[in-house]
Amino acid sequence: MSETKAPSNFIRQIIDRDLSEGKNDGQVVTRFPPEPNGYLHIGHAKSICLNFGIAESYQGACNLRFDDTNPEKEEDEYIQSIKRDVEWLGFEWAGEVRFASNYFDRLYELAVELIEKGLAYVDSLSPEQIAEYRGNFTTPGKESPYRDRSVEENLALFEKMRDNQMEEGEAVLRAKIDMQSPNINLRDPILYRIRKKVHHQTGDKWVIYPMYDFTHPLSDAIEGITHSLCTLEFEDHRPFYDWVVENTSVAASPRQYEFARLNLNYTVTSKRKLKQLVDEGHVDGWDDPRMPTISGLRRRGYTPASIRHFCESVGVSRADSVVDMAMLEAAIRDDLNQHAPRAMCVMNPLKLVIENWEEGKEESLTAPVHPQNETMGTRQVPMTREVYIDKEDFREEANKKFKRLVLGDRVRLRYGYVVRATDVVKDASGEIVEIRCSYDPDTLGKNPENDEGQGKLRGVIHWVSASKGLPCEVRLYDRLFTVPNPGKVEEGQSFQDNINPESLKVLSGCWVEPGLRGVLAEIRYQFEREGYFCVDKSSSEDKLVFNQTVGLRESWPKDS
Repeated sequence: MSETKAPSNFIRQIIDRDLSEGKNDGQVVTRFPPEPNGYLHIGHAKSICLNFGIAESYQGACNLRFDDTNPEKEEDEYIQSIKRDVEWLGFEWAGEVRFASNYFDRLYELAVELIEKGLAYVDSLSPEQIAEYRGNFTTPGKESPYRDRSVEENLALFEKMRDNQMEEGEAVLRAKIDMQSPNINLRDPILYRIRKKVHHQTGDKWVIYPMYDFTHPLSDAIEGITHSLCTLEFEDHRPFYDWVVENTSVAASPRQYEFARLNLNYTVTSKRKLKQLVDEGHVDGWDDPRMPTISGLRRRGYTPASIRHFCESVGVSRADSVVDMAMLEAAIRDDLNQHAPRAMCVMNPLKLVIENWEEGKEESLTAPVHPQNETMGTRQVPMTREVYIDKEDFREEANKKFKRLVLGDRVRLRYGYVVRATDVVKDASGEIVEIRCSYDPDTLGKNPENDEGQGKLRGVIHWVSASKGLPCEVRLYDRLFTVPNPGKVEEGQSFQDNINPESLKVLSGCWVEPGLRGVLAEIRYQFEREGYFCVDKSSSEDKLVFNQTVGLRESWPKDS
């Protein structure tokens, strides 16, 4: 556990009060309970950090439990990805991974118990009729004609449901609460429905599956969860959560507390919408670096520390708000500025030939791995007669504000010598394809004498040896959506209409210094003067691929 005291919030205040009053035998047990129907996103990261962080702070335990009640949408792929994400963020769950499906036998027994108490009944209305009878926010519900079936009849029908003697949609098990309740969640909610699907954990054992709102509180109670933390959209579900716990013979009585979910601008965090992006081919899988999934952020170059710091900075409250994407970008920028090794990469190469450099000569120049951290050591950068510089770093003519190379003037090649541009070579269309220059051999590590009225150097530019450098591909990323709230659309439109067609730009023919040969995926660098980049998983010995993580400084204007 970190020695740094976590900032207080209303949930910590509740736990402190509970502990001071001796509740829960002084224990704090939380859980992270994702549904395995998609990959986790940045919003889940906040919940992970909160639940696991609370457990760490109070020397408690946090379970990882999959609330796997819908076999139609759940897959083992999602289970494995969620486990990887939690571990990658730096957390350990208590004991073995848990599944709500582990408790299906017990949940069935508890459903029978509710029937025997006269608190549940089998309803034979069609799904459409159930929805109609339920009413809405302005219309009260009305009772099903099957609501007053006897306990014996309900037990027999529920057994028939279990024993595969009914068809899907033919019957459901409902709680008997209050069809007139202003809280629609209490209008005889469904507890079980028939789904003849093979489950990824239980196989074909069951053809009836418990609903999430029934399963979740009972799973919490079975596991002895003390503080069930969830987002605000479950606030209206809390009365049913409490009803289920209070009316069944479970030993523990967990309490639910709601906090505001994490909303980011220029982003969607609905798993349904994220799955659409994947299925419709708008992105290259769940871990596309433009996706707000944890796996996408990881592939983009984000670090666990930066995401944890971001979640801590956002804080925990009950007030919904939208967080500026720039805040997340600042978190990774600050992290990488401190820890990322430096390298030089030329993304838009233009050859520069040093005419007074001996043919075949190679010199090894020493550069720091990190300019502010000497403990990271130095790196060797080969200097040769021909190097690449960026096209943006040269002009034939420019005013004094241009701090890079100009024909007839001088700059320093970073960590190397001062060069003067003397001539250019152009192709048939008039485009510059090569710069000719000379270098001053007395300028390595020192400034040249200001003689003959030459004036100051214009600046320092990055470069890569043309013969020793490594070719690479660089992928530049923009935000996936063009508007701050992509999910809010006009009638007749869809959120996909707000996708940014310029969200990915692939640069081939780039060059990086040779010290990066063989680097592994997810290794992060600051490409000097360019930004922060991460080695992509598609990189190979023959083709290095780098993903842009974030620029050196914030470039997007803040929303007004």
